[in-house]
Amino acid sequence: MPRILVVDDDPMVCMAIELHLERNNFQVTIADGGEAGLRALEGVNFDLMIVDIFMPHMRGFESIRIFHERAPSVPLIAMSGYAFANLDTPAPDFLRIALELGATRCLRKPFTPVALLTVILECLADVRSPFATAAPPR
Repeated sequence: MPRILVVDDDPMVCMAIELHLERNNFQVTIADGGEAGLRALEGVNFDLMIVDIFMPHMRGFESIRIFHERAPSVPLIAMSGYAFANLDTPAPDFLRIALELGATRCLRKPFTPVALLTVILECLADVRSPFATAAPPR
């Protein structure tokens, strides 16, 4: 049973992800922020991490960079629901930046349960495949 670490400060997002993944035979550990996620990494080997980009205390992309440094071989799915109030302002592509910092894939919130499961299965297949490329198609 694959072990997944979910790091997000929104309890409703965590609960929804946890319920869906447990129904699909994943073992899920929830961390309610970056610091709790890093503590979880100390004692357990995970097969995959799902990390929110914007959380209190570990601002911006610090969490993605640190999680990738601590567990570089573990696929990391970055997620973000960040939206600009003024759509006329040129917005940085936060998900692209997360990929540059070590994320394997990205999900924009809100996402469907099917989209979540698809991305997880793609990441796990890439790791298990001896022919997995260093930069999977996005």
